[in-house]
Amino acid sequence: MNRNTLWSLRLGFSGKEAQKIETLGLQKFLEQSFATKVDKKEPDLLVDSPKTKAELKAARQLMKTTDDEDAVKKILRKEIQVSQKLKEWWLEKMMDEAFPLREKMTCFWHNHFVSTYQKVKVNHWVFQHNQLLREQAFGNFKTLTKAVLKTNAMVRYLDNVDNRRDKINENLSRELLELFTLGIGNYTEEDIKNGAKGLAGLTIGETNANYRKLLENNDTITYFGKTGTFKADELVDIIFEQKAIPYFVTRKILKWFLYDKPSEELVTYYGDYFRKVNFELQPLLTKIFTEEYQKNISGSKIKDPLVYILQLKYELKIEKMNTRVLTFFLKQQGMDLFNQPNVKGWNGGNEWLSSQMYLQRNNVADLLCSGQPLNRRRKYMSDEMMDENSDTMLRVSIDFDANGTNKTIIAQLSERVLFQTDDSMQKDFEELLKYDFNPKSEGAENAVLRLFNTMVKLPEFQLI
Repeated sequence: MNRNTLWSLRLGFSGKEAQKIETLGLQKFLEQSFATKVDKKEPDLLVDSPKTKAELKAARQLMKTTDDEDAVKKILRKEIQVSQKLKEWWLEKMMDEAFPLREKMTCFWHNHFVSTYQKVKVNHWVFQHNQLLREQAFGNFKTLTKAVLKTNAMVRYLDNVDNRRDKINENLSRELLELFTLGIGNYTEEDIKNGAKGLAGLTIGETNANYRKLLENNDTITYFGKTGTFKADELVDIIFEQKAIPYFVTRKILKWFLYDKPSEELVTYYGDYFRKVNFELQPLLTKIFTEEYQKNISGSKIKDPLVYILQLKYELKIEKMNTRVLTFFLKQQGMDLFNQPNVKGWNGGNEWLSSQMYLQRNNVADLLCSGQPLNRRRKYMSDEMMDENSDTMLRVSIDFDANGTNKTIIAQLSERVLFQTDDSMQKDFEELLKYDFNPKSEGAENAVLRLFNTMVKLPEFQLI
């Protein structure tokens, strides 16, 4: 695979930035990616959703007191529909961004600081949480960790609303150590218990979570050997003094972008640097990407469902794709946005490519390469993916050298979409696109599309 295409996939969701990487060079491409501005405007889809505690309380009170079951169902159905539209809104951002690295990093944090709509139940809080991850995607890890702890979404998702001085709940305290910062084996159960005391009373506020005096615990505690009365910020400060702190998230960053199984040498090397730059993400990412760019590391990672489907969309030049259908495809592939299976998030790696998921991918490739929308055949896609546009054919086309030969066209496509080919593959490709293939003939593009369809159903296409 062409190196610029490879890194366009790694730093985004398709190959469309490959030309920019080649023209600008990776360093300048990264600089422009880091400099992207965040649109702070709340999407219109949230205009009627409850935003304040008072609005939420009023909506819940209405559902409790009304005898109109249809009205209650309508309110609940509306918020579920908004949550679906929020997924579509985010997908559109991923597809539209000229420099998609910020959205790629937002998705990383989304899977690190997990907070799902199914548990939180308030779309506005879910959006606030997502927007925080976007705004601080390239910022400071410690600063981001402190801010995440104070989101309404997180205190609801990890049950800190039930953590009070007379009834301690350890969920947020445990995951802060196990899944957000240090990883298993780098803390004690006593640290979890005392951390929970420090977090007691941190509960839902009007815009962000805050402490309620009647619920907080002001006992003197010992946390990682330090004794005092600590609250959320102080707890995080102490955590970031621990020896293991840079390596857990560095390993996850390497797994998200580059390697399903990063070596411990790389984790230590970049983790040490992360500590050196005081947990600033931009210099860490710059160092990782520019140094690993120099290596031949293609084929080291299985494409996640987002990269898989958006690469197909780009290569087939599909301008309009039903985002609702895309969200259901992602759900079937185990990458449901705003709805990870648990607080650990998506595991990735081999779990992206079970036999069932591989079959789904190949079925989707068949449909798209023939111009059929994903919801065309019920046997391939779930009933919920059917909609009023189910019979609308897609316009698909593919770039190839109209002045080339069968071998040059095969080489061109292979270079663009496959990380590795061999003699056996070449023979198979030449059986499809024979030596006397005329790229200017009627139906030539259909023949190239059949070749492309064969390529993207290979195991080698699933890797980057």
